[in-house]
Amino acid sequence: MKKWHIRKPPEQAVQNIKRGSDLSLLCARILAGRGFEAVQQVANFLQCDGLSDPFLAADMEVAAELLNRAIDKGTRICIYGDYDCDGIMATVILYSYLQQMGGDVSYRIPERTEGYGLNENAIREMHENGIQLIVTVDNGITAIEESNLIQSLGMTLVITDHHQPLSDLPKAAAIVDLHRTDDESPYRNFCGAGVALKLTAAMEGGETSMVLEQFGELAAIATIADVVELSGENRYLVQTGLQFLANTERPGLLALMKQSGLLGKALTATSVAFGLAPRINASSRFGSPTTAVQLLLSEDSEEATTLAQELDQRNTARKIEEEKILKQIQAQVWEHPEYLQSRVLLFAGRNWHHGVIGIAAARLEERFGKPAILITVEEDIARGSMRSFGEFSAFRCLDSCSKYLTKYGGHPGAGGFSLESKQIDGFRSAVEEYAREMHPIMPIFTLEADGMLYPKDLTIENISSLSVLTPFGEGNETPRFVLSHAIFADALPLSRGKHTKIRVTYGGMALDLLLFRVRPEEVFLKKGDICDFLITAETSQYMGKSKLSLMVQDYRKSGCPQAKYFSALQTYDQLCRGEAVSKAYLQAAIPNREQMVQIYQQVPTKEIAIDELYYNLMHFPEINLCRLRLSLDIFDELGLMQCDRWNDTVHRIQVNQKIDLSQSKILQKLLAQKESVS
Repeated sequence: MKKWHIRKPPEQAVQNIKRGSDLSLLCARILAGRGFEAVQQVANFLQCDGLSDPFLAADMEVAAELLNRAIDKGTRICIYGDYDCDGIMATVILYSYLQQMGGDVSYRIPERTEGYGLNENAIREMHENGIQLIVTVDNGITAIEESNLIQSLGMTLVITDHHQPLSDLPKAAAIVDLHRTDDESPYRNFCGAGVALKLTAAMEGGETSMVLEQFGELAAIATIADVVELSGENRYLVQTGLQFLANTERPGLLALMKQSGLLGKALTATSVAFGLAPRINASSRFGSPTTAVQLLLSEDSEEATTLAQELDQRNTARKIEEEKILKQIQAQVWEHPEYLQSRVLLFAGRNWHHGVIGIAAARLEERFGKPAILITVEEDIARGSMRSFGEFSAFRCLDSCSKYLTKYGGHPGAGGFSLESKQIDGFRSAVEEYAREMHPIMPIFTLEADGMLYPKDLTIENISSLSVLTPFGEGNETPRFVLSHAIFADALPLSRGKHTKIRVTYGGMALDLLLFRVRPEEVFLKKGDICDFLITAETSQYMGKSKLSLMVQDYRKSGCPQAKYFSALQTYDQLCRGEAVSKAYLQAAIPNREQMVQIYQQVPTKEIAIDELYYNLMHFPEINLCRLRLSLDIFDELGLMQCDRWNDTVHRIQVNQKIDLSQSKILQKLLAQKESVS
């Protein structure tokens, strides 16, 4: 079960927005729930008129002058990018522009085997090839040692980046990073391609319309793919870029849209995020990022088709590798179930594909509701990727553990790093220490809901009105709603059983809800169960008619005491980690024999989800989630049950002899801890 937070919009704000605009009441409630209080605030959010003056960015004028002068003098320039979608798009934008302006320009993107950012070998190779000016895009802000090397070799360095700077900046002729403390830009949340786009505008004297027309679709794809906040100028950039994308003449993008099934369809930030971005990212995950650059620079439709097909094949390979990594982690969980009780999940494996560990880490974060780190070990060197959420910053965590790392970077939600393999255990301990000290109570992965949807709200007109709030993405999430007290009827297979169609009755209405990546047999609901569903809603076309599409994000039985559930879960994790808890918490957590017997009797020999078991036991007031989970651990230890920590299920094992519960080491340890605080 995930934590839900249902926003409650102030009624006065709702009325202010509704009276002063032509927005629907549903839109007004969403916006008020997200903190908007007046029409002007809404207008400022929805109606960004363009990109601000690029010269407001620190060092932007210096960077533009350096590049314009380099073009005039025939200076050999190399664009040094990054291997993700953002870095690839930023490289294509700046390389294409400089080439059009007559610059002596080349590009270089490190292979994933080289690691993120500038490196000594690449710098020396560029020097040997006669490169005089290196311009980074989507990297460079933490390249302290590398910048010193570049300077010692007599080359000039211009850095453009959007990641968080360290306390010291690299030595460079110009550093354009809107997160610099001395930057005066009115908007700072661009991705690397957005910064590159503004640099090209600066080289045009500050004019943005021409560069938007030329490169807006590339910057929009990168903005969506890099999951930066879709507010302000980013919102304008994506809105405008999607329009250019719908009418693009780039053979590479046309081929890629055809390959992903998007050609000729209405384009949204969501369709780009799931259709185009993964295929572009797959370029470097299972091959070279230059394949994607070649695709985007291609002017030949046949060549573009071949390259797009190759990226699609790489994306399929990525999915296979992702599942392989997750299965190996599942095996580790079976061996070390205590790993799941850590404040931060950390798993390491040999020769995991370094291009996939970030995606797999995100899957773990979503599955278990904790920050996640995955490390691939390749002989003496290891590389890792981290994903986080809420107040737990991935970048700050890595920064606090920097003595174990040879290189690191990132932002609050994600980070990448390298380290020596022998340092992994020390790094693991340092991560837990940081989490314990900085977050005594760890943040809970939370799904935000914009309110309740009642049967009367479920109309084509009402749901269609949400389109005015698009594009949806980071900082402007797709609206989620709660359907409360729906009656479950059935779960039917979709796509050969990979997905599920849930049928419910809601206030007399028969509804079909789509649940992706969950098989029907995994839906722990029975006919007649009264349930709450967290959904997204949109309209779609079928046989020329509009219909509602309702997608399930999470579900639970109605009446579940959420606050008690997560409080008990945190206590359970604390006890499993051996941390001290108060006497009152211990008394409420440790099960007695009678409670364990009640729990034992409710567990079938067939596998059951622990959440379903919890729902079934809610009528026993003394059995909270912590007591339930500790009891299951005790039964598992004594061979009475088998717990699957990965799938969070349990089943009873038939035994032919009487088992003494007091022999459990888990129970003995809990009772000793209780005695010590008495």
